[in-house]
Amino acid sequence: MSRRAFAGAALAGLLGPGEAEAAVWTGAAGAAGTTGFAEAGGVPAPPGAGPGGARRPRAAVEMRGMWLATIQNRDWPSRSGLSAARQRAELIAHLDRAVERRLNTVVLQVRPSADALWPSAYEPWAECLTGVQGRDPGWDPLGTAVEEAHARGLQLHAWFNPLRIANHGDVTRLAANHPARRNPGWVVPYGGRLYYDPGLPEVRAFVQDAMLDAVRRYPVDAVHFDDYFYPYPVPGQIFDDDRAYDAHGGAFAHRADWRRDNIDRLVRDTAARIGQVRPGTRFGISPFGVWRNAGTDARGSDTRALQAYDDLYADTRTWVRNNWIDYVVPQLYWHIGHASADYAELVSWWASVARGTKTLLYVGEALYKAGDPAQPAAWRDPAELSRHLTLAKSHAEVRGHVFFSATEAGTDPAGALARVVADHYTGPAVAPR
Repeated sequence: MSRRAFAGAALAGLLGPGEAEAAVWTGAAGAAGTTGFAEAGGVPAPPGAGPGGARRPRAAVEMRGMWLATIQNRDWPSRSGLSAARQRAELIAHLDRAVERRLNTVVLQVRPSADALWPSAYEPWAECLTGVQGRDPGWDPLGTAVEEAHARGLQLHAWFNPLRIANHGDVTRLAANHPARRNPGWVVPYGGRLYYDPGLPEVRAFVQDAMLDAVRRYPVDAVHFDDYFYPYPVPGQIFDDDRAYDAHGGAFAHRADWRRDNIDRLVRDTAARIGQVRPGTRFGISPFGVWRNAGTDARGSDTRALQAYDDLYADTRTWVRNNWIDYVVPQLYWHIGHASADYAELVSWWASVARGTKTLLYVGEALYKAGDPAQPAAWRDPAELSRHLTLAKSHAEVRGHVFFSATEAGTDPAGALARVVADHYTGPAVAPR
């Protein structure tokens, strides 16, 4: 954790791309980036003419995505234990809604807690499906999602959490055949949860095997990691990786550098293996939105927030600059003008990081905050997200946005996404490649 005082970070229980706001220490607690045209982005425009002989509009090239979270049934299935037919119908409804909102990509969480939404050769069936980890749901959710998404012209990005085992601390609650039960030395309890220890080479190899099993089986368009690497700091808790550090950290004077190297290795090795298993499949990561604060590192952003580099041991800037990943989606879940993490400042900073690299920059958007009375006043204005899109267009490096998450894309209580569509998504778009 950073050496600064960490004031009341309600980090426990927050889900994947949706927890960034909780990590701001002080202060009150858009989707289309640069719209290139088909000939500029290397993607052929739709041929032919529209009704009445008019030419069809050329498709813009930009990411228009939404996250579809399954952890603890956040978005889907609406609850565990539904019939296979009901689960499938709900999934199809989410995909149809993405099309209605003129999105082009769905990022589906397929490995929420070291379990799987496909018949994995490595891990048990996901608990979110039946309510019992390891119980066969009677159908293939990931295979269906890929087929149905592609049938609708949507990309399907398979979202994996590499290191989280469970949102509880009891190994005996895991399925009897769970790898964490067979390999207790891989497991680190921390903050009431269970994690795999990324400092162990055998852990890094196993989680890659488990994730790439899905890539081998299905033509997913991308592998997607969220913001969980080493766990978010819990005051008063210690991540006990002494055994791994003693065995593998000898080349590093500081444990923090060794931890960052472990995550760098996971990222680099995953990228290389994706190319071996299914060439052309992309690799993207949606990290916490602050790499480092300028007060810590002059190269950082003008923010006062938790730092991915120092607190999660995730050197997100290096991944982009070294082109280890195909795209990055920093979670910029703050409003324009936020005192400690200004959306405008962070978009500009990330654009400067992506400039001159081959890593495409998309922006993660907090749709879930729009209209929430518990959020700062800016989020109660239905135009806030649309202003994000307008601001982002001034940065050529921003190639699109991804919204958290599917539930709010459907309910849209404040009409914020409808405003985005009306203001910015008037024509078709294909995701960049």
